[in-house]
Amino acid sequence: MMPIPKPKRRRNKGKQYFTKEHENAILKYVASDDIRERSYLYNEFIGPVFSEMVDKIVYTYKFTTLSNIASLQEECKVWLVTILPKYNPEKAKAFSYFSVITKNWFIAKVKKQSKKRRTELDIVEQLPKDLELKYISTINPYPDHREHAEFFLFLKNEINTWEHDKMKENEERVLNAIKILFDSAEDIEIFNKKAIYLYMREITGLNTKQVVNNLNKMRAKYAVFREKWDKGEL
Repeated sequence: MMPIPKPKRRRNKGKQYFTKEHENAILKYVASDDIRERSYLYNEFIGPVFSEMVDKIVYTYKFTTLSNIASLQEECKVWLVTILPKYNPEKAKAFSYFSVITKNWFIAKVKKQSKKRRTELDIVEQLPKDLELKYISTINPYPDHREHAEFFLFLKNEINTWEHDKMKENEERVLNAIKILFDSAEDIEIFNKKAIYLYMREITGLNTKQVVNNLNKMRAKYAVFREKWDKGEL
């Protein structure tokens, strides 16, 4: 008796949402000059499949972490409509082409938001830590303006006491530069860490490495002051 061959298991590929029908609809859309035909093709085939494609890519590649992701999804769908007529079928299949550029569109948004966050961190992470708050009124970690002003008054008084310590010439130059930046806050514009270092180099006549090295010495003094402030000891 011959053995009965086992039936081959079929892979469950799932329902394909982007089919040959959609591919053909895109080809017809690109080739057509008739507004009514284009409108029919988009509303019946292209629009719905673009919408599903965008949503799937967002969840597949974890773009859900982007802020305002719902708005970005709708923005991307509108963008796809604007570039649809530029599609060249000789370069790639419609599904491959539009899925790749959609993914790249969201990657660009990730990079843009990451750059924005890095810029915000650059603005916040100055030396001393809260020095740039003197210049950037929109970034204020103290909800109470009175407390904010009081903090800088105490900090300025603290900085004035540092000049009584034994300092080398370059330390004195950097300290004087910090005091000048405090006193000139209303007259100059500082937007990031590089701008602060640029001003300090111009004021002190030192190079960036010398400025940074001497600022590091000030950090220790500032850390002691900030700890006392946070504990309410001042």
